[in-house]
Amino acid sequence: MDCIHKYGVWIAESLQLRTKSFEQLWLFITEAGGPKAAFFIVFPCTYFFCRRTGLAVLWVAALTEWLNLMLKSVLFGERPFWWIPESHIFANKLPKLEQYSSTCENGPGSPSGHAMVTAAVWWVVASSLHSYLYRRNCSIPWTYAPYLLYGTILAVVGISRVFVLAHFPHQVFTGSIAGLVLGMYLLRRVPERRPMRFFLVLTSSLMIGTLVLNAALRTLGVDLTWSMALAKKWCKHSEWVRADVATLTSLARDCGALLGMGLAQHWKPGGWPLTRGPQAVALALSYVALYLVCSAPLPLRSPVLYYMLFALKFVFLPQIVVLVPGLVHYMMRKMKWN
Repeated sequence: MDCIHKYGVWIAESLQLRTKSFEQLWLFITEAGGPKAAFFIVFPCTYFFCRRTGLAVLWVAALTEWLNLMLKSVLFGERPFWWIPESHIFANKLPKLEQYSSTCENGPGSPSGHAMVTAAVWWVVASSLHSYLYRRNCSIPWTYAPYLLYGTILAVVGISRVFVLAHFPHQVFTGSIAGLVLGMYLLRRVPERRPMRFFLVLTSSLMIGTLVLNAALRTLGVDLTWSMALAKKWCKHSEWVRADVATLTSLARDCGALLGMGLAQHWKPGGWPLTRGPQAVALALSYVALYLVCSAPLPLRSPVLYYMLFALKFVFLPQIVVLVPGLVHYMMRKMKWN
């Protein structure tokens, strides 16, 4: 693997040297391409245009991130920012590389979660756009344009992850392939109108599966905090090693979103009829509400309370997206009555 890692470091160094002028763009893309964006940005937008596509995005994002979590736990992938000093291969001459605030993720690096979730979620979006354009009898180039957009998004997100030293290129590639396969598979199995019991059993299974895997790794003598220790040791600034990218945080996000998805489907299965104008207002109000929920501070002193409240944020996420159109519908009807 050292040869692959060395080649990856060379690619990252070339990227940073040759595209330094695009630094802010890469930082924006790596932030916008994270799993959190799939929940807070892609899901609400797609839900307002097509209810099933929105539910599919939430479903695919949660399960893909969880599976990525499991893969990272057993593959023990290195990250460039700690592998370079730990390997001692560059002891005589360190490569000219710079760290950023998005560099210092504290979990294992393989496969890339950004690439995997992006590949899965945007496959749902691209497939839905393709079907929509095909039904409208658009020309063949237009019907396949969403797949061109899909490939472009995957490429720029992958490049951004290599640029900030969060991943090696091979981790981005394997994450993209895994995400594409999962997106295709899970898109056909969206749990529409399933009972709440289904989501309770599913989230319980995800949590139990994670605990069982962690217990098995401990039994085998694996230190589950090995990557966190390396991240803290080699990150340029300790405050860049954030709690909101920890492994348990991803699990809390996925379980909370799936529980919220199950609960939201029982409010108004058919949705509320809104024209384009009120629909745009509802979408804007949803994003405002989601921003307030997302930016709400959580207590870090009590880990149990932190993870419970973090999961609760994502339980609220689908409720906001589903219920805000109902509020707008009610307000529109009241204005007509007056």
